[in-house]
Amino acid sequence: MTIEFKLPELGENIESGDIVKVLVHEGDVVQPNQGVFELETDKAVIEIPCSDGGTVTKIHVGEGQKVNVGQVLLTLEPSEEEPDKEPVETQGATAGLPSSADSTTRAPISSGPMAPSTAQADVAQPPRDASSIPAGPVARRLARELGVDLTRVSGSGPHGRITPEDVQRAAGVQSVLPKGATAGLPSSAVDETREPVVPPGQPDRDAWGPIRRDRISQIRRTIAQHLSHSASTIPHVTNFDDADVTELEAIRKGVPKGYLGPGVKLTMMPMVLKAVALALRRHPALGASLDEENEQIIYKEYVSLGVAVDTPRGLVVPVLRGVDQMSIPQIAEALGHLALQARDASFAIEDLRGGTFTISNLGAVGGTYSTPIINHPEVALLLVGRSRWMPVVRDGQIQTRLMLPLSLSYDHRVVDGATAGRFLNEVIDLLQSPGKLLL
Repeated sequence: MTIEFKLPELGENIESGDIVKVLVHEGDVVQPNQGVFELETDKAVIEIPCSDGGTVTKIHVGEGQKVNVGQVLLTLEPSEEEPDKEPVETQGATAGLPSSADSTTRAPISSGPMAPSTAQADVAQPPRDASSIPAGPVARRLARELGVDLTRVSGSGPHGRITPEDVQRAAGVQSVLPKGATAGLPSSAVDETREPVVPPGQPDRDAWGPIRRDRISQIRRTIAQHLSHSASTIPHVTNFDDADVTELEAIRKGVPKGYLGPGVKLTMMPMVLKAVALALRRHPALGASLDEENEQIIYKEYVSLGVAVDTPRGLVVPVLRGVDQMSIPQIAEALGHLALQARDASFAIEDLRGGTFTISNLGAVGGTYSTPIINHPEVALLLVGRSRWMPVVRDGQIQTRLMLPLSLSYDHRVVDGATAGRFLNEVIDLLQSPGKLLL
């Protein structure tokens, strides 16, 4: 009896997606919950696991094809060996590894107590099942291209997650990560190579020379529609100002490397997020949303900050929840996790929802001021430029101070200029008075 595997429900209001990669071939034997497709939805690339095991007899879709929820993706012939493999998968899960469900839904992997004598168990156990390997789409694709067996790669990411760098080390390759600056993340996450970039797409020619034609991805279509709607419906106003972060930078540099924990790097961004979160508690209009249909302004009693991130597949805005309740080290750790997800293109759909205010870090790639487009249905967005040393008059004397440029765009239907000015002044005051920020 054949089994038809259909695209399962992906979440609220998600009815379709584009096939990015087909991970199996006809004739392959797949295990239950093994990833079989990479799918691009509105703003996330997720790996779709097949709930059943068996032999692939027919693949009904191809790369680049749009598929709908409930559509048949592939046909399987049940495997007689499938029941015998279930105990092996159960044993693999008890060895301290993430479950296959965690690795395929791309949700952040939660930490938990390791099983006793894990190191000894790793030596005695056979190689891990492919479906339980904690690696995202980019790392898996790179492994296939380089011929690396992921079951034999040790992950250096959080909770043993395999990063693209781990795959490159296993293959003996010294090349860089796929290009894509992470504009809301620490500058260390930005690719600093200066090699010529070959545009994506298929080679072609126009009347003047060679070109490349590339299909507009689902993410790019969504970005275009979202920003066009925001720009055409929201009356944007932008305030520009600078914060003197000389003392704050001295405090930041005074924190020894590794003091906050392994792999946690303290940049200026966690401090900016903390200052914004505290200011939003005193100026709730900047964290509100406008319900035009019911003619209401919705004031949020929580602070969830979106961080604009430029990934290899396009701009996404993952959300950090409850930032006003987090310490600066906790925010720094969360941003480090975002950097890993950005490189791995592994944001879950729920990671991109529920924000009340967005911050974009233009300074990670260079630049000072800009006029950012608000992330609808929010009513404000703060863009942070690159800090620079400038001559500033203090007490009648010219001093050299480190100045951080800030650009605040706001929806003038909800936020008045005076309200925006008071909010931005409070953010600046917190950044210029580290005692207030840290206490």
